[in-house]
Amino acid sequence: MTHAIPADHLYATPHLALRDAARAIEFYVQAFGATTTLRLDQPDGRVGHAELAVGAAKFMIADEFPEYGVVGPATLGGTSVTIQIYVADVDALVERAVAAGARLRRPVKDEFYGDRSAQLEDPFGHRWNFCTRIEEVSPAEMQRRLAALTAG
Repeated sequence: MTHAIPADHLYATPHLALRDAARAIEFYVQAFGATTTLRLDQPDGRVGHAELAVGAAKFMIADEFPEYGVVGPATLGGTSVTIQIYVADVDALVERAVAAGARLRRPVKDEFYGDRSAQLEDPFGHRWNFCTRIEEVSPAEMQRRLAALTAG
């Protein structure tokens, strides 16, 4: 029986356009520990569609196809989107990603909302937040901590 919503696509899945998707796949595997679950190459050599996963978090990528209006951050001059993924060890991931060529936008630190997190920018212009949950914090406690941080 065919299911209208595939079991491995229950959540929103980022679909990233970028220049040189083949190199991006290599970067994501090396930097983020991603696995490639699907790759479809076009006859002209561009990656038409690829699916990757970092743990249970999935994302899709493809080369730019400007003839269809599909362009990435390098062409647009930046992005307004940040992709967030929880990992078991944010410190190790960030160290590996920076060594592979990611730019550290915000260093790893413990946050008031209970995560240890950092922000990276990959060599293709996409922004990523990686987090490890270190403490369960109620919404009321988050609000109290935020108020204390922003007071005065």
